[in-house]
Amino acid sequence: MLAAERSLIRLAALCAAVPIVLGAAVVAHDAPTAFAGADPDIEVADGRYWIYPTNSGEGGAARLYAWTSRDLRTWQRDRELLRLDDIDWIADDGAPRHFLWAPDMVAANGRYYLYYSVGPQNPTPSRIGVATCDTPAGPCSDSGKPLITGGNGFEAIDPAVFVDPRDGSRYLYAGGSAGATLRMWRLNPDLTSLDREMPVETPPQFTEGAFVHERNGTYYLSYSHGSWRHATYSVHYATSRSPSGPWAYRGAILTSDGRFKGPGHHACLRDPGTGRWHIAYHRWEGEQGDGPYKGQRRIVVQPITYGPDGAIEPIAMQ
Repeated sequence: MLAAERSLIRLAALCAAVPIVLGAAVVAHDAPTAFAGADPDIEVADGRYWIYPTNSGEGGAARLYAWTSRDLRTWQRDRELLRLDDIDWIADDGAPRHFLWAPDMVAANGRYYLYYSVGPQNPTPSRIGVATCDTPAGPCSDSGKPLITGGNGFEAIDPAVFVDPRDGSRYLYAGGSAGATLRMWRLNPDLTSLDREMPVETPPQFTEGAFVHERNGTYYLSYSHGSWRHATYSVHYATSRSPSGPWAYRGAILTSDGRFKGPGHHACLRDPGTGRWHIAYHRWEGEQGDGPYKGQRRIVVQPITYGPDGAIEPIAMQ
């Protein structure tokens, strides 16, 4: 493990593997809507905040981009990270069309690793790939083969990597939607291959988008529930003393209200400059009723508040 990674672990800035190398400190300000997109991962590197979303630029869901900000208020789209055409193992296999979504960026070994989903599930299995990147803004080069392939009722979607602050172990969580099944693997040190699958519980109300972070010795597994195009989409969480459970269900923290619908598919970040925790998520704006909704979702970053007992307080959307 590199010294930069160890320093981040000591800071406990770990949410979906946050050993991202820090430059100058950044100071966060509360900021509602950021930009159009979905499924955000949020990180800090080189003195800036980074968001890695789905469907946030030219090429739609056939390309992945990085977005960056110095204050969590003003965001700019950075360079293209990866495009579908650059992934050789996605062949003409009978699927009408393939898509890239739900990226997760991780720093380790002096490099950056971009995990992503490839779908749809039918008529071919969904898959999870990983690419190695030179910087948090890319460019990224695919590993040359899928890391995980779905099938037998399991959808290989929504990868999220978590580094355990106790021993530096790196775990990959994935799965959900139709099968609504969570799975977990230990990654090898190269981060582009699997060591072994780990037993893990699928928590109550789980649909997709699992995310793990640790705070004061408690492991928080948060995830999306419901249908992504409907008002049922929401974020729930459970806690454990272990990264694999058993999980104690704690309830919902983000739900639809009169102004905003379907909040979900989130990521968390402890800001090393302020010590505050934040959640990045997407939602539908300007919609009425229960759905299905159409158009563009928007990405939002808001603070997380913990109660005296460590419970995450429900988040009022702004």
